[in-house]
Amino acid sequence: MFVEVLVGGVLFYTAWSILALHMNYRRASSMGIPLIRLPVDPLNVPFQVLEPHLFRLLDLLPIPLPAFLYHLRRGWYFRDKADAHLKIGPVWALVTPRDIHLHVSDSEAIHSVFSRRGDFIRPSKMYKLLEVYGPCISTADATNWPRHRKILAAPFNEAAMSYVWSESLRQTQQMMEAWASSSEVASAAKDTRTLSLNVLAAIGFRRSFSFRTSDESVTERDGGMFSYRDALQIVLDNVILLMLIPPRYLVHSWVPASLRRIGTAASDFKTHMMTMLDEENKSMSRGEKGAGSLMTSFIRALDVRTNDTESNISHGLSVDEIFGNIFVINFAGHDTTANTLAFSMLLLAAFPDVQQWVAEELDRIIPKTPSSDWTYVGLFPRLVRCRAVLFETLRLYPPIMALPKWTTNHPTPLRVGNREIMIPPHTGVQPNIIATQTHPNYWPSPLVWNPSRWIITSSNGPTHEEMYVPPRDTFFPWSDGPQNCLGVKFSQVEFVAVLVGLLRENRLAVVKQRASETDSEATARVWKVANDCDAQMLLRMKNPDRVKLRLQKVR
Repeated sequence: MFVEVLVGGVLFYTAWSILALHMNYRRASSMGIPLIRLPVDPLNVPFQVLEPHLFRLLDLLPIPLPAFLYHLRRGWYFRDKADAHLKIGPVWALVTPRDIHLHVSDSEAIHSVFSRRGDFIRPSKMYKLLEVYGPCISTADATNWPRHRKILAAPFNEAAMSYVWSESLRQTQQMMEAWASSSEVASAAKDTRTLSLNVLAAIGFRRSFSFRTSDESVTERDGGMFSYRDALQIVLDNVILLMLIPPRYLVHSWVPASLRRIGTAASDFKTHMMTMLDEENKSMSRGEKGAGSLMTSFIRALDVRTNDTESNISHGLSVDEIFGNIFVINFAGHDTTANTLAFSMLLLAAFPDVQQWVAEELDRIIPKTPSSDWTYVGLFPRLVRCRAVLFETLRLYPPIMALPKWTTNHPTPLRVGNREIMIPPHTGVQPNIIATQTHPNYWPSPLVWNPSRWIITSSNGPTHEEMYVPPRDTFFPWSDGPQNCLGVKFSQVEFVAVLVGLLRENRLAVVKQRASETDSEATARVWKVANDCDAQMLLRMKNPDRVKLRLQKVR
């Protein structure tokens, strides 16, 4: 009986999928653009869980695989870059039984998508997995998003950037001391994750920690609880699991110890958030200013409502929304910067000429005084080569490779090149970040990592350099339009400060695998590791520790 029910269910699902795919294909055909059929939607959660195991088996088959499977592989964007758009065109669509997904690489069409917020909306339903601790800005609908944005934007102001600068320098100097004490760096990727975590904890939540290398394990303390940093680190390292399984289900005694540890860390992190909320609440009730952290901003806006008792519209955040936003800020602000730093460390080590190029700028601009005198206001705007390294790394390795939007209940026109297409209601529209940022129409030698492409000589003289400003919406790793990333300046200041702390007195080198390995062979090995990536939630290297680095003192 069970087998019959199972087989019947499979047959019914298959028949429904074929019918739904046919109906969506008919809808999509009205646009007159190239279409690719997929038998299952890539955003299907069960498929996402099974996908890596499925392709591990399919890759063992000694026969060619169907072409459509290419677009079902997680992270196909990175492998493809602009190839599909160069072959098919500036706009095309994947058609699945569930949805239609347009992919766009035309910069002017992308600009139109970003600027027309009423026509192309954020698909908040796709971000529901981020509600590990509660509703947040990423899952807010069009009505509630401005409320979240206004409150979250307050602490990310220009006044806070000096603190970001000094804390990033402090953490980098501690990391350099740890790296200098060893013949090779155990894990540059893990150490940059720690650095990024410490900076975010200090700036956003006034939790200050000393740098700890990847050799030092997470420990339990504070009366049997994980510390704020350790709890958050475990949560972020296991974020996909926690998005799929609520933490409350992972703390039972019958759960395996490894999973129970993750659930305990998630519970401890919520306890820390509750403690921070209580401390800030008491401080402000005494008439004090509070710590000036992100939590301070949240407390000031806690359940503030209008005087219109009939509408009873909230202009603040509920406690659950506070916790939800703390989590999503840590997730988005930590992993994006950490992964970009990891890519940059390997690439800088592989290209010593770029390190020297940046060091020349530092020698020219950074005063020969203690680092405590290196101010954000005096230095950051002038360090354009440091920012060029960041921009070029983000151009080739954007943390998020496409930005999903959604059409409304009505057909939506979109001009692409010299023609206008009419997009059906409830259709996904994805500005393809990595395709646009590696498209030869916009970038010469687009697959070459060349930070100097971002520098132009100013008319003020040959020693005065400025940042190149590319055509609009050909470079948008922080998104664009009114809903761009809150942490744009934060991430830039942190990255530049790390490069200052790293290259002012040091250089990175690749540890040779053998004595006979040439520089070009080492560079090719780094390039191979840097481009062996997957996309869980964000783009990241599969195994960055296959390349070992060492720190060399130059002064």
